[in-house]
Amino acid sequence: MARMLRAEGVDTFFGIVDGTYTQLFAHCVELGMRMYSPRHEAIAAHMAGAYSRLTGKLGVCIASNGPGVANMLPGVAVENAEGNRVLLLTSCRRTGIAYPDRGGTYQCFDHVRVISGMSKWSQTVPSAERLAELLRQALRQCFTGRPGVVHLDIPENIINGPCTDEPVWPPDAYRRTAPIEPSPQLLDTAASWLAAARLPLVHAGSGVIHARAWAELVQLLELLQAPLTTSWSARGVVSEENVLVWPMIHIDACTEVRNLADLVLCIGSEVGETDWWGKPPYWAPRSRQRWIQIDIDDSRLGRNRPVDLAILGDARLALAGLIERLQPRVSQMNREERSATIHRLADRKRAERNQLDLALENRASPMVTAHVPAVCQRVFSPDAIAVFDGGNTAVWGHFFTTLRSPNSQLSTAHFGHLGAGVGQALGAAIAAPDRPVYCIIGDGAMGYSVQEVETAVRYGLRPIFLVCSDQQWGMVKINQMIALQPFREQLPNALGPDGSRTIETDFVETDWAQVAQAMGAYGERVSHPAELEPALRRAIDSGRCAVLHVDVDPTAHLFAPGLQAFKDMHQEPPGRYDD
Repeated sequence: MARMLRAEGVDTFFGIVDGTYTQLFAHCVELGMRMYSPRHEAIAAHMAGAYSRLTGKLGVCIASNGPGVANMLPGVAVENAEGNRVLLLTSCRRTGIAYPDRGGTYQCFDHVRVISGMSKWSQTVPSAERLAELLRQALRQCFTGRPGVVHLDIPENIINGPCTDEPVWPPDAYRRTAPIEPSPQLLDTAASWLAAARLPLVHAGSGVIHARAWAELVQLLELLQAPLTTSWSARGVVSEENVLVWPMIHIDACTEVRNLADLVLCIGSEVGETDWWGKPPYWAPRSRQRWIQIDIDDSRLGRNRPVDLAILGDARLALAGLIERLQPRVSQMNREERSATIHRLADRKRAERNQLDLALENRASPMVTAHVPAVCQRVFSPDAIAVFDGGNTAVWGHFFTTLRSPNSQLSTAHFGHLGAGVGQALGAAIAAPDRPVYCIIGDGAMGYSVQEVETAVRYGLRPIFLVCSDQQWGMVKINQMIALQPFREQLPNALGPDGSRTIETDFVETDWAQVAQAMGAYGERVSHPAELEPALRRAIDSGRCAVLHVDVDPTAHLFAPGLQAFKDMHQEPPGRYDD
């Protein structure tokens, strides 16, 4: 197994050491792979997912039978939903007492049955003779279609026992190693449509990031003079300082440009719920807007929004092919008219930005949460990797951050999973040691994974965690205030006679800076906006993992920007595709 992983280019893996797979991680380390061991298995999955997304390599994580696999399950669900290329290797009890459980077996449950419902592929190894074959199947799945989590479960007597010294097959002997070439004929058609369109729009998903195709995307946008919108998970695939980019935080501006476009090139995105399923009134109806969809996974083509041209292929090759075909047609495109339209529409983005930035005029203490991402924007270099974690905290982070480098933002856009950001920040620090990494995280989310500050200290990693402390479940609290208010007279025991209480939404005081210091990290606490930038610079200068406890105004924190639009996203848009 170790030799096969090395042949696939694996040089780093994540997991907690355990006797049930000693021989596996020992041989991996012996062959030069670096093992990083967090304090919780789910964090290993988040580290592997972030590592894969930022490097383009396969992320590998391991977990031991029973409780180790149970702890890994949240990470499996998140990393599969986020579409990160992760291979999970687990141990299970010895052959003869598991699959099926003999009854009363220690640390045993049906790993495959559970994980198969939340992963791309899950299988167990029935015998040592089939180990190499099934690992090849797993690796093939890792590089087929949309990325996700692939799982192989190996009995402890096999993973620690003797194995045959059979030769390792090179990857191209058992799987596709070249990216999928899109049909030249379909690219010809797509190019002719793009050239003739009045205002084409490009909508990019995370498939562009996995294909490492941001340079080609920029080139195509500038060639076409077309605006770009993205899915939440692809935010920052192109610098948001580019006038052609419509950041997803500008919801009304995105709706406007999507309705004006007569042609959409959708690449690497399945157009999901947070893309409004591609439906009116957030997008133009089919009668006014043709769609071209390019994806590496055949099952995603036309899955939600009906398309007029479906192209199976690698995003990078497809973009390069379109550029090659469009360059001779530059004179045929109304680029000046498109550019004028884009600059006119950009006024709405600027107006929305100016309206948002009024929150920064509030200099009270404790501070409005907007100051945290705004100061990070000012202090960190454009190539810094930003991680957002939490409910309202993540919203504030998104709305007050302009992403200036491709592939520089991590979050759980599909899952909204609290605590994952800590593992993502650690994985980012390992994947990109020369880039700053900072994580803006709520105090609720930090409570899930604060133990991993010790992991960062142990490995000399230097992410900066800015914990926005409002001492409450902010997003839940504002929802309760709205949802329960009409029923306050019917809930006297739950809400109290004046109806002002909420149910189990508040925390007691926790000093996150002191917690960090107890684990060997730099820690400091601030509450006034004027204190934040100097404290952040001291944290960076410490040369260590750092935790800044930032006291934020608990009332202002409740009213994060865009919350109504966020709620609207979770309703079915009223329009029909053909209306």
